[in-house]
Amino acid sequence: MTWTEVFTDYTLRNVALGSAILGVVSGVLGTFAVLRRQGLAGDALAHAALPGICLAYLATGSKAAPVLMLGAALAGWVGMVILIGFLRRTRVDPGSALAIVLTTFFGFGVVLLTVVQKRPDAGQAGLDKFLFGQAAALVQDQVVLMAGLSVVVLVLIAALFKEFKVFVFDVDYARTLGLPTGRLGALLTALLVIAIVIGLNTVGDVLMSAMLVAPAAAARQWTESLGRMILLAAGFGATAGIFGALWSVSQDHTPTGPAIVLILSLLVVVSLLFGSSRGWVWERVRRHRQSGVGA
Repeated sequence: MTWTEVFTDYTLRNVALGSAILGVVSGVLGTFAVLRRQGLAGDALAHAALPGICLAYLATGSKAAPVLMLGAALAGWVGMVILIGFLRRTRVDPGSALAIVLTTFFGFGVVLLTVVQKRPDAGQAGLDKFLFGQAAALVQDQVVLMAGLSVVVLVLIAALFKEFKVFVFDVDYARTLGLPTGRLGALLTALLVIAIVIGLNTVGDVLMSAMLVAPAAAARQWTESLGRMILLAAGFGATAGIFGALWSVSQDHTPTGPAIVLILSLLVVVSLLFGSSRGWVWERVRRHRQSGVGA
């Protein structure tokens, strides 16, 4: 396998492009989720998408990507609404609430998946790929749809960057400026749902949370600037997506999703050690220099 095959081989091109697109949009939106300390919310949304996929198929009988993605998006949004209501109306702590919503929706999704697979018609085969993803099955139409949704997400982020920046770092200050914090939070959640929907075909329901958290966590170790953190997270996500795709194609029986996540994990470890802003090595160097100056 050579680098030119990324551009000439149909399957490899779709896998690499789809994985890179997912890495970019996950890195950008994951930055806001991590800074808001809502990384696990992405996990809950991802697991909430599974029953939506099954219900969309049961309602329409169609396995068309737009239909299943719409079902996943609606279910993810419902899951977040339930989670927010749970937090507002009960005294359950956020971690426990996330666990309850996550496991309930995922369990419901697995039950529905079992029901679908027992249907006499053969059209349901393949829905289980949304658990762990099946990037190798991406076709050009799906990649184009992923790219279109990603453009919408990135344009909205760019257009409202200043508002999101204030909202993420200081909600109270955002309110004093008259910003619609409720709508901004709802919009970020909606965009997060779109990112999860984009990733279901590639890395699946189970691993999607890593795509949202890992690039942003790695980028945070290199900078204190939100803008640079977003760019770094997008770059880390795209890099992991492309190299994960190449790895999975070059090695037989290596699934793309886990390959991408393993590369992301390596990037996180390297960043935690050598990140110029918060990395362990540079922290030790700075402390040593300060102690030398103090002496």
